Amino acid sequence: MRARLTLLAAARSAPLLDTRFDDDRPLDDAGWLELRRLAPAFGPLAAAELRYCSPSAGCRDTGRALGLAPLAQPALRDCDMGRWTGRTLREVMALEPRAVAAWLADPFAAPHGGESLAGFIARVGSWLDTRPVPDPGRGDASGGEGSIVAVAEPAVVRALLCHALTASPGAYWHLDVRPLATVALTAHAGQWTVAVT
Repeated sequence: MRARLTLLAAARSAPLLDTRFDDDRPLDDAGWLELRRLAPAFGPLAAAELRYCSPSAGCRDTGRALGLAPLAQPALRDCDMGRWTGRTLREVMALEPRAVAAWLADPFAAPHGGESLAGFIARVGSWLDTRPVPDPGRGDASGGEGSIVAVAEPAVVRALLCHALTASPGAYWHLDVRPLATVALTAHAGQWTVAVT
């Protein structure tokens, strides 16, 4: 049996220039407006057998608004940014330009005192690799497909994609995941494949 995991990036909680590291703010007005506008397209996600979300306010809001009633997963939290938590990249660059440069250049660096990019990818990747596959007895005789949905911050979706593709941590910086973007992963025999639909 194959498992299909649809990753849904949470609706926005702040304008791009006010995006803060490890932000736990609820959705802003623009995020709610966009979520309401696109909600009908996400209707099929409610049929997923297993539904998860990051524990952040924005992810919980997004999941509840879509009727998913997702189970919060601590392993899907955003990267721990240590003393940079709650600050914008612009603010941190003004205070610690060398530390930001080191963080961007080395995926194993954690100059903020939190989690390195490589550690973040490994953490969410471990969550991905331990997802329970829905009961194969419930599928059809040909080996049906179990469905899972996870609502997470765009950063978490990027990290999950790096892990699923067995890409180097540096590939993280080349993935652009916007609020309410979706991507599907399929698992078969312990391997993940990105399914573009």
